[in-house]
Amino acid sequence: MYRITALGRIGRRQKHGTMTSALLWLSAVLVGMVSSSEAWRATPPPLPVLPIPSAAQLMWQRREVIMFFHFGMNTFTDSEWGTGSEDPALFRPAGLNASQWMDAAHAAGASLVILVAKHHDGFCLWPSTYTAHSVRSSPWRGGRGDVVREFVDAARARGVDAGLYLSPWDRHDERYGQEVAYNEYYEAQLHELLTGYGGVSEIWFDGAKGKNATNMTYHFQEWFQTVKQLQTSINIFSDDGPDVRWVGDEMGFAGTTCWSTVNRSMITIGEAGIEKYLNEGDPRGGDWVPPECDVSIRPGWFWHRNETAKPLSQLLEIYYNSVGRNCVLLLNAPPNSTGLVEDADIARLREFGAAVATIFGTDLAAGSAARASSERGVGFAARNVLDGRDDTYWVPTAEDGRRNGYWIELRRPALAARAQPFNVIRIQEHVALGQRVERHEVCVDGVAVANGTTVGHKRLHRLPAPVTGGTVRIWITARRGPPLLSAVGLYLDPYVATDKM
Repeated sequence: MYRITALGRIGRRQKHGTMTSALLWLSAVLVGMVSSSEAWRATPPPLPVLPIPSAAQLMWQRREVIMFFHFGMNTFTDSEWGTGSEDPALFRPAGLNASQWMDAAHAAGASLVILVAKHHDGFCLWPSTYTAHSVRSSPWRGGRGDVVREFVDAARARGVDAGLYLSPWDRHDERYGQEVAYNEYYEAQLHELLTGYGGVSEIWFDGAKGKNATNMTYHFQEWFQTVKQLQTSINIFSDDGPDVRWVGDEMGFAGTTCWSTVNRSMITIGEAGIEKYLNEGDPRGGDWVPPECDVSIRPGWFWHRNETAKPLSQLLEIYYNSVGRNCVLLLNAPPNSTGLVEDADIARLREFGAAVATIFGTDLAAGSAARASSERGVGFAARNVLDGRDDTYWVPTAEDGRRNGYWIELRRPALAARAQPFNVIRIQEHVALGQRVERHEVCVDGVAVANGTTVGHKRLHRLPAPVTGGTVRIWITARRGPPLLSAVGLYLDPYVATDKM
């Protein structure tokens, strides 16, 4: 007589029915093994919608607020655009302290600071070996000073990344107007700045030039390729990027529609008439070049004794119309002729930073339950918009929403719905896989309270008055493929006037 096991030999005396039961058991085990392996098979993410951002562009976008420091010969001549004939002896900032500038950046919540290393007057804030028109010829630090060095060292000491602006227009250098000679001079200075001061996160180019300026052809493409050769992870700013574009104005306002995509071939740096295209972007654009909103906290870019900082209400309006419209805000704080940012300006920046922290410090969507028109599968649930992470997101099925639109809904806890009003709605796309949302609408308890076109990295809707409600639903129309939302948040802004959007 033999023992009988599920996987062993069946004895001659075993009944036929027992053998059948063993075979059925074995079949069930094998089916269970297949089902178990299927359960471990994850749903892949959807294909990207091209173009998509580089890693450096994504990091730049997540900064949201960065700082500009306009400082140079104009600071001492009460000018915005110098003539190029200024005497270097005028440059004498007796109390220059770049660490104090970083206090201003910290107050505003900035993680990147950009210095004007040379403005249109051609005076260089570092001891360039290619011109005598620099700090080397000034009495500051006995002619041995280097503002760029002090700036980048102070930034790194505070854990802040550094950027530089080198004006293409140079009203001092005698080579300006000689195409080859000046472009060689400019490129040589790029080499100095990008090899002598460590890592640079952003470099700024523009096409600003006076109406009667000497005719000059800039070799932007050669400059851009040189920059990338010297620092591979740097972001290049200009009217058409290639990494970051100008928003088209100096008020800090993006368009109510704002795509990160453009066609670079349609943009000529410094050319008039491209402002609207830069402001709105292009949904059919083949290049990912998101916009940066540059604006000064004062009326001018350089310090002037009779000017003061914009009020908090105006700075917050700028924030909502830049960061809240898929842009990064580049906020300028000009140091004075002593070499310090005015105490009143730092106080205003601190007030601004504190206000942003107050508004967005408490997400009133916390504790909500999320559901959606559909979910793609494991890992792409509606609840991902509430987890506070950039790398998780909600994805509906491809078939969902093709007729009526996609939607995602937050159901707030009953107590919060009654006792926690909100007047700011935050929506964010997972732009690592492309920008998709073309139009959206927000409803609270079935009543429309806000609507708009693009979303991108971040869209902020500021309501004219606080609302309460238990259900917040966002309807979405996508241009190319299903929308990918990484975050939805609700906030109370105590600074917004009840009669102003």
